[in-house]
Amino acid sequence: MEKPDPKAVRAMFGGIAPRYDLMNRLLTLDQDRVWRRALLEAAGLPEKGLLLDIGCGTGDMALMAAQMRPGLRVVGADFTYSMLQKAANRPGSSRVCWVEADALALPFEDAFFDIAVSGYLLRNTADMAKALAEQVRVLKPGGRLAFLETCPPSNRVLAPAINLAFQYGIPALGGLVSGNRQAYSYLPRTTQNFLKPRQLAAMLAAAGLEKIRWQSFFFGTQTVMAGRKKG
Repeated sequence: MEKPDPKAVRAMFGGIAPRYDLMNRLLTLDQDRVWRRALLEAAGLPEKGLLLDIGCGTGDMALMAAQMRPGLRVVGADFTYSMLQKAANRPGSSRVCWVEADALALPFEDAFFDIAVSGYLLRNTADMAKALAEQVRVLKPGGRLAFLETCPPSNRVLAPAINLAFQYGIPALGGLVSGNRQAYSYLPRTTQNFLKPRQLAAMLAAAGLEKIRWQSFFFGTQTVMAGRKKG
């Protein structure tokens, strides 16, 4: 599996930030917001408490969490400043505390958050195990971790067509809309080489989580997974 270079990933996401939301809607047929809501529901959001959205990008999930639970305090963290800038200028952004932070070295105390969530973060980190370990570290015992990731298609009949779309369709559309074909060649490539849900669940268990559950969407290419920190 390709190991991302942090500097290259930061530069790539900085370059596509202006069109990032539009591309998400186009590539997912406007379903990405449905999946993010499913993630937040799987996380079991409390009425009150503290939630961390790590790798928050332009703030979709952090803002959705704040809207779903008005009594919940939400922190949105990302290591790409231009993404955070866009998030901070969106309606309702004052409800969220935006923080520039690296997923591999979170600037928070141990056992600080009740919930930790992420969307399409793990496959873009240089060390997935460390990224998970950091999220578990900042969770309170009994806290919930949930994420959304794109996995290789599980439907064997449709897999060839889906892989062709990943290889050719997404880069072409990305180049047309965002002007950055290279970024949208990298993103589907990380998907094709990424772990399957059972392998991800094993990583969560190794990181100290229990009661791990997952749900797949969009021909098995989108996985929402959640678990509980032991203790």
